[in-house]
Amino acid sequence: MPRPPHDAVLCDIDGVLRHWPAADALERAHGLPAGALAAAAFAPERLHPAITGKVTDEQWRAAVAAELARRCGSRERARAAVTAWSELVPAVDDEVVALLGQARDVASVSVALVSNATTRLERDLARQGLADLADLVVNTARIGIAKPDPRVYRIAAERIGAPAERCLFVDDTAANVVAAREAGMTAVHYRRIDDLRRALAPLLAAGS
Repeated sequence: MPRPPHDAVLCDIDGVLRHWPAADALERAHGLPAGALAAAAFAPERLHPAITGKVTDEQWRAAVAAELARRCGSRERARAAVTAWSELVPAVDDEVVALLGQARDVASVSVALVSNATTRLERDLARQGLADLADLVVNTARIGIAKPDPRVYRIAAERIGAPAERCLFVDDTAANVVAAREAGMTAVHYRRIDDLRRALAPLLAAGS
């Protein structure tokens, strides 16, 4: 049997494995302008400390509520909006789940999930039955640095036990893909499920 082209698959989570619903209706229901939640939550000065573990997920959401209150003039409305937003559940792409499962079971390669995430990630994965999908989860909030910092890729490769050049990295953010290639990995810019199918085809063929 030929050796598979990779020893490990490193896959992003949000935008690949799962997809968050839009917050438009939620914003309207709480009297907020369209895009207000994203603007408050993903402003670099609030997001970066959350995805590098400098603040907890709860502290991040409190900061989002404070910023929304400043914008809309109502602490109660802002807190209610963030509470409702926090209860949204992302849709899991079952095809991605199946393909990653095949990579582990058919090609016998290790799978890691590598995500810029807050301290809530592990709980969310468990809640959606995804805790055992991968051999390893690299949550940037736990390691103190976020993609596309090159150290993230080095840490992920070391923890999964594969040289960088034997890792296949999949992400929907172009900058993260570029950084993975610079780290020596084969990297795929994910835009649709066919991108993952094509990337995994040589692995699955070698394992079958």
